Amino acid sequence: MSEREINLDGGEISLIKAMGLSGSDITGEDLMKKVPDQEGAELIDTLQGLINMGYVECDGGSLHDLDTFKHYIFRVNSGYAKDLRDALNPQRAEPKSKRVRRE
Repeated sequence: MSEREINLDGGEISLIKAMGLSGSDITGEDLMKKVPDQEGAELIDTLQGLINMGYVECDGGSLHDLDTFKHYIFRVNSGYAKDLRDALNPQRAEPKSKRVRRE
């Protein structure tokens, strides 16, 4: 099991999946297109929470203005990528040992 326990809500999961876990950059405008079910203010609030927790990095400053938000660059923090992948896929069990005890 991972050292860090990450619990994400539905909006956070949608954003992380839209951004991808490879560490690739995505603009705020592209992110809005990939998550059309979240309104601008809701998207910004959710993203701000992910940034505050350290899961997402942003090249800009304040996320208060939707027009400015569209030009910022976002990426998943590579230090949390494995833990986030595990949080997105909780049923994935640790691989079992292939060693078999024979009697």
